[in-house]
Amino acid sequence: MSQISEDSLDGAAEIRPVPSGDAFLEVRELRVHFPTDDGIVKSVDDLSLRLERGKTLGIVGESGSGKSVTSLSIMGLHKEGAARISGEILLDGQNLVGMHKEKVRLLRGKRMAMIFQDPLSAMHPYYTVGNQIVEAYRVHNKVTKQVARKHAIEMLDRVGIPNPKSRVDDYPHQFSGGMRQRAMIAMALSCDPELLIADEPTTALDVTVQAQILDLIRDLQQEFNSAVIIITHDLGVVAELADDIMVMYAGRAVEYSTAADIFNTPQHPYTWGLLGSMPRLDRERTERLLPIKGTPPSLINVPDGCPFNPRCAYAGLTNGLSTTERPEFRDVGGGHHIACHLSAEDRLRIWDTEIRPKL
Repeated sequence: MSQISEDSLDGAAEIRPVPSGDAFLEVRELRVHFPTDDGIVKSVDDLSLRLERGKTLGIVGESGSGKSVTSLSIMGLHKEGAARISGEILLDGQNLVGMHKEKVRLLRGKRMAMIFQDPLSAMHPYYTVGNQIVEAYRVHNKVTKQVARKHAIEMLDRVGIPNPKSRVDDYPHQFSGGMRQRAMIAMALSCDPELLIADEPTTALDVTVQAQILDLIRDLQQEFNSAVIIITHDLGVVAELADDIMVMYAGRAVEYSTAADIFNTPQHPYTWGLLGSMPRLDRERTERLLPIKGTPPSLINVPDGCPFNPRCAYAGLTNGLSTTERPEFRDVGGGHHIACHLSAEDRLRIWDTEIRPKL
């Protein structure tokens, strides 16, 4: 396993690798809480996941479910002292939780990188796109500015920016939304990271550009054999891109399985709701879209029992457990995990007779 050359940073405790099997990224019982005047915001509460090199994990859920907070925790981008983080985030065996911030900074860009939701705000408006890629590249590679500039032009060309030799000197505001996102991907991939996190990479883009961006991420992943996390509120975005999908609600995972299982045999009522509210173009729809009633809960006052119970149409079938006991996140067969009090018989019956016929 590769080591960071700056292991002797002043004030940095020695970080011993933790065995993590064949997973390049493994998150174990992650909790990210934010103290506020109104109480503790439990943005992520006991989350675990695994991701191998060359694989793609889709994390889906409504706004406020904890998706972006999870990604920022992995990248070590929370403001120091603002969040209380516990659990383990193992990147190739190294635990990032508690690691000195300078060591984490050395990992960003080289071993892990992130594509942000809004590239216009994520990129500096006063510097050219090329200068920003050059800076990101030179942080981890001892090369001249001329060599780094040539690399920046090559990366812009690789992600499909037309006339990269001239566009390298443009500012972010001179790029269209789709081109800015491509430039952000070029910057993220400039050092060939082994983990790429894409946080809502297609938000505010038209559907044609969305498809191009997702195809680009898939092609570059195959080229670099990167582990990829796609974060989105839209199941349609990860329909063909993700190998596995984790559904999050109120800071917790409620369902986790292969993409095929999530789309063909989902077993959690919240996942049913997400699928029911997703437009389908591959078949004729005879029913209206089925919105999920209610709103996501406050992360300061998460409901007792199952956090989804106030919005769940089937909470009455659990003999009161939905309102009193937190459901265990368990394997219900074949690596398919859910956190739900409904019996296997009820889940199968509801899916076959009520949900699937309407999708």
